[in-house]
Amino acid sequence: MPTRKPNLLFDFGGVLIDIDYQRTLEAMRRLHRHGGTIEFTQAAQAELFDAMETGRLTPEEFRAGLRTHYELEATDEELDAAWNALLLEVPAERLALVAELRAQGHETALLSNTNQLHITAINKKLREQYGFANGIADALDRVFYSQEVGLRKPGEEIFRHALREMNWKPEETLFIEDSPQHIETAQRLGLHTLYLAPPLTLTDALPDALRAFS
Repeated sequence: MPTRKPNLLFDFGGVLIDIDYQRTLEAMRRLHRHGGTIEFTQAAQAELFDAMETGRLTPEEFRAGLRTHYELEATDEELDAAWNALLLEVPAERLALVAELRAQGHETALLSNTNQLHITAINKKLREQYGFANGIADALDRVFYSQEVGLRKPGEEIFRHALREMNWKPEETLFIEDSPQHIETAQRLGLHTLYLAPPLTLTDALPDALRAFS
């Protein structure tokens, strides 16, 4: 009887799409009346951003929060451009690798801390660049956005939610992520993990990780 192919649970930013937090921090600094910036990094962020990423704020409320908490003087369009500045490219070779693995029988899903403004911007980019009518959802079997689930990593419950929805067992699943705090949660729950610490990329590291999967 053939061995089941490992399930693949992907993070989005830093795994499938290239991101640069510094670009958003610098763009927000240019909008600040005193040259300050926002509390938003890969390692930690302020409650305003947690609320946006779990769907508790509308884009309008989020922009108002940016203006109030960080003394930003900007139009909606300027705020959105600064917020989305961290989003770079989704390299074609990463999408090709995911498509190849799906064709080989791997089930795939996305588990991403993200928000409505970033989702809209990324999916627009993917429609324009690759013709994906539904954005990144066209490249995977399922997507789980913190914005829609109402939970975010590194909390355990969003992982449990994705595993339940996919009917996956942790020991049969490989989680690919570039944030160590999220890797720690996945390991605690019994998932196999691939930590994409820079300068590792998905295409560099995933084939070897799958060969080593046991």
